[in-house]
Amino acid sequence: MSTNALRSRFIEFFEREQHRFVASSSLVPASDPTLLFTNAGMVPFKDVFLGDDKRDYSRAVSSQRCVRAGGKHNDLENVGYTARHHTFFEMLGNFSFGDYFKREAIRFAWDFLTRELELPAEKLWVTVFEEDQEAEDIWLKEIGVPETQFSRIGAKDNFWSMGDTGPCGPCSEIFYDHGAHIAGGPPGTPEEDGDRYVEIWNLVFMQYDRQKDGEMRELPRPSIDTGMGLERVAAVMQGTHDNYGIDTFQTLIAATAEAVGISGDVLESQQASLKVVADHIRATAFLITDGVMPANEGRGYVLRRIMRRAIRHGHKLGATGSFFYRLVAPLVELMGEAFPELADAQAQIERVVEQEEQRFALTLAQGMRILEDAIETMDGTEIPGETVFKLYDTYGFPVDLTNDVARERELTLDTAGFEREMNAQRERARAASQFGADYQAKLDVSEPTEFLGYTDTTAQGAIVALVQNEAPVDVLAAGDEGVLVLDRTPFYGESGGQLGDTGVIVGQGEGFRFVVTDTQKQRGVFLHFGRVESGEVRIGLAVDAQVDVARRQEIELNHTATHLLHAALRETLGTHVRQKGSMVAPERLRFDFAHYEGVAPDVLADIEAQVNARVRENIQGQFYTRSYDDAIAEGALAFFGEKYGDEVRVVRFGDYSVELCGGTHAAASGDIGLVKITEERGVAAGVRRLEAVTGAHALAWLQDTSAREMRVASKLKASPAELEDKLDRMLERVAGLEKQLEAANQKLASSQGQDLAASAREIGGAQVVVQRMDGADRKVLRETVDALKNTLDNAVVVLAAAADGKVALIAGVAKSQNKAVPAGELVNFVAEQVGGKGGGRPDMAQAGGSDPSKLDDALASVYEWVEDRTAG
Repeated sequence: MSTNALRSRFIEFFEREQHRFVASSSLVPASDPTLLFTNAGMVPFKDVFLGDDKRDYSRAVSSQRCVRAGGKHNDLENVGYTARHHTFFEMLGNFSFGDYFKREAIRFAWDFLTRELELPAEKLWVTVFEEDQEAEDIWLKEIGVPETQFSRIGAKDNFWSMGDTGPCGPCSEIFYDHGAHIAGGPPGTPEEDGDRYVEIWNLVFMQYDRQKDGEMRELPRPSIDTGMGLERVAAVMQGTHDNYGIDTFQTLIAATAEAVGISGDVLESQQASLKVVADHIRATAFLITDGVMPANEGRGYVLRRIMRRAIRHGHKLGATGSFFYRLVAPLVELMGEAFPELADAQAQIERVVEQEEQRFALTLAQGMRILEDAIETMDGTEIPGETVFKLYDTYGFPVDLTNDVARERELTLDTAGFEREMNAQRERARAASQFGADYQAKLDVSEPTEFLGYTDTTAQGAIVALVQNEAPVDVLAAGDEGVLVLDRTPFYGESGGQLGDTGVIVGQGEGFRFVVTDTQKQRGVFLHFGRVESGEVRIGLAVDAQVDVARRQEIELNHTATHLLHAALRETLGTHVRQKGSMVAPERLRFDFAHYEGVAPDVLADIEAQVNARVRENIQGQFYTRSYDDAIAEGALAFFGEKYGDEVRVVRFGDYSVELCGGTHAAASGDIGLVKITEERGVAAGVRRLEAVTGAHALAWLQDTSAREMRVASKLKASPAELEDKLDRMLERVAGLEKQLEAANQKLASSQGQDLAASAREIGGAQVVVQRMDGADRKVLRETVDALKNTLDNAVVVLAAAADGKVALIAGVAKSQNKAVPAGELVNFVAEQVGGKGGGRPDMAQAGGSDPSKLDDALASVYEWVEDRTAG
């Protein structure tokens, strides 16, 4: 059975059992600060299990795409060397939200495996939590699993919890026995780590609510969360114990071999690298599909690590030039039907991957040369931490690639040394620290905050929780900074790129005043950050909440403008344009979108004109709720990074812009007044950024620009209309003068070189020239060094210039001398004495310094240093 057929069979089986099919969520978890990526099938339903989200169904089935390649959940370095580790995988799951429980979940699992898939019952091994007598009785007495295929396991492996508190419960796992010809023993035995018994399904019985004091209370509506790895079950169905033996991976491995040009014996001997590339193209393509772009921090950094590891293994296989992007098409052919968004994004994925390959090519070649040299010259089997640091910090060579090479050579890394050198960057690479505190998890708040801000900017409510220094408190006094949680609020909590509201919250009759400086939202709870200006704030007090209306209105204008810009971009550049992030503030907006090249000024002007035409039309906004499926069917666009339930809010401005959006907006497009695009630039491979201003801020920007233009015109003694022509003439004149200056400098350098050649000292067969040339810039210094090297045989030259408290140093060494006297070492010897450092090639190097007072002595010491180096 093919992997695609298996996925379909699973979904269809549970649909027959009245489960709602829920399409896979994004790999970027929405509104969850605790996760880097979606790493399990239950992540999209986390808020449902916590009671913070309501659905119109109580049974669900899904095939959720997952990534484990960063932060706490990271399988990256094991990929390629084990049978079942992946960066990207699919988790098949069926879920009950207070509907059925253990008996039904166990029966569904057994029926699917033994009846639907027709797996022999004698090949299945079952485990339960050792204290879960109910599940044990169902398996042994009702299902009829023999004791000889059954284990009782402790809490370490068979008790699941969402966190230190909250929903939790026992598990029951199902293993497949691949046969006695494979090493390993049953679960719970000392030999369980072998490959013979492989876990294929985990049934979580969400039965308890763990309290802060450790008490386990029975949940009023116990639920079910199951997870079955698609790749593992496909391996079982296709008769292999290695996930990379299934049809999906074999197709991708064959495509990789073709892309890099290997076959036959070479193909068989390079399976580890082929597996790495085949695995990583899936993670790469789906992360880009879900809006992640290669970057130097956060999720983008993890993607860059995955891509560069795959590219390195491709070059190890013999690839020349770009190859990785060529695997996108076969992947789309394999998985595009199940995930249409992958097929829609194919062209964008290919562009991003190819650009990253080209960018990494130089880094890879340079880093590998340095690493090979270091390995050849080092003592022992440990690559020094300083070398690892230099590769990473100076050349951008990822640490996991260095570790990959070390593993292949049976070497290790000096990780302690690396950490000493690069602790801050190492923490950034882990990326988990990029995500903020999870306040909601620390609060005893049973209900989500009622948001009134779509229609009101003032409201009455009550304080249900207080936080200070990320910990719950009962009281905040005057002068304290903290967080207020209300039962109902008009304050918008930051999400979807729209900044949170500011304003004031005052006590009704209690006399306190709390100034709100920001509002955040976590899993339905609105957090009002600020400072107590006067009085005392306590839980339970009734309050009046007042949003800063003027600030809110400016934000609304900018938010509506982002929708109009999005529509204009798609209309002008193409439907591949998708939002990749935004920031909507009072004074400006920022809009990131998927596009593979810069937008030409004339095209940008056309986009701006389209948007302002819609502004002048004064289109009335329509704001209403629909089912998600109905909204998408009527053409609504979903925004990147947002989380959508079954009921969604639609923001419509005529037929021009229809989007799903939870933000607040202008009542009509005409309220915006004017949209002015102020900047367009690239922010990542395949991602562009627009910045713009609206309303009064747009008018102020135009007035400031016009005033600046008038001042420049006055200085140039021209009218604004004549500015461009006059500047062109001035630039032509400057270019001509620069050419004359360059010719004069070359003539001066040649003349000085000839004059300085007469001062050369012969030391150990070298012709040494050391000279201070204050007033000369670096270009003149370099040209003079070149002139001296052409004039003198066996030249060793050090030239310096001091100005404005800084020192410039250039060293040049003839080829005949640069082994004994490398220019880089020579220039550093001088630079260290004047408070600087530098480097370069053996024949030419440069440096800087910050202490000109020591320059003469430093230059005088060169002769003795050269003599020591040439004495042998």
